[in-house]
Amino acid sequence: MNRLSIGRCELYYEDSAERFAEHRHKPAILFINGWALSGRYWQPTVEALRTEARSITFDQAGTGRTRFRGKRPPFTIEGFAEEAEALIEHLQLGKDAPLHIVGHSMGAMVAAEVFQRQRRRATSLTIIACGIFEYGAVDLRFQLKMLSAFIHATMKAKKLFQLEPLKRAFVAKATARPIPREYAEILIEDFLTVDDEAATAVGTFSLRYDISLHYIKNLLTAEAPMCLIVGDKDKTIPPAGMTTLFEKRKAHSTAPTTFVRFPSLGHLPMLEDTPAFAEVLRQYVLTGSNQTVEQIQAGHLQNV
Repeated sequence: MNRLSIGRCELYYEDSAERFAEHRHKPAILFINGWALSGRYWQPTVEALRTEARSITFDQAGTGRTRFRGKRPPFTIEGFAEEAEALIEHLQLGKDAPLHIVGHSMGAMVAAEVFQRQRRRATSLTIIACGIFEYGAVDLRFQLKMLSAFIHATMKAKKLFQLEPLKRAFVAKATARPIPREYAEILIEDFLTVDDEAATAVGTFSLRYDISLHYIKNLLTAEAPMCLIVGDKDKTIPPAGMTTLFEKRKAHSTAPTTFVRFPSLGHLPMLEDTPAFAEVLRQYVLTGSNQTVEQIQAGHLQNV
């Protein structure tokens, strides 16, 4: 168990270099979590990459095993980015080996902010299931309103998700394939124990127009390799936004961008097909391959 004392919280983190000393000289991956999740759901990926990478996971303020210091801090993109930056500095990531930033879902917004702030240390940025959108589209506005309503409704009725039917519905919303029962239980436990104020704030600010514009700017001005990963059956965040992001990157950036689509997966590809997901990170993040291929196991890839 590791805790880093920073101004806003006692940040819980796990570093694979604590178990394997040789990892200190391997490329590092800092995983940044999605909404209402602790760092535990990355564990299958961490194990799959154990021989190739140093993996760092952590629980953002308001989630999992991280504890507040005094009153609750402001829940903002900047605040969460500062937590990740403190961890990068504490572990001296990106100094002796490459540092790769990986963000999932709403955590991708934090990852993009961290990457821009840590450009001297970070080698690449990976965005999972958090695309960009044309906000004038009526159907998109409807989908985002539905997502906002889902977040607020689930927070208000959180205690009901202790009931088995609602547990199954919660996991089914995030997945297109069955995931290990252990991790289905972890998803529910994380949601039931998340700080209500933190979860509501994250769910609200991540859908704001100004926040989205800043996110888009961060992604389009990141002049470094970027890997985009999406499940085409994502029922949480419209997967079309990842295609839009890929097209915008092609038009605005000369940096290499790899786009991996999993046709049969949903919002949690790291749990729905861990071997295929880990292989993407292995080939297109850790080794920086720019080869164009038709398929990576279950994933379809595009590359510029």
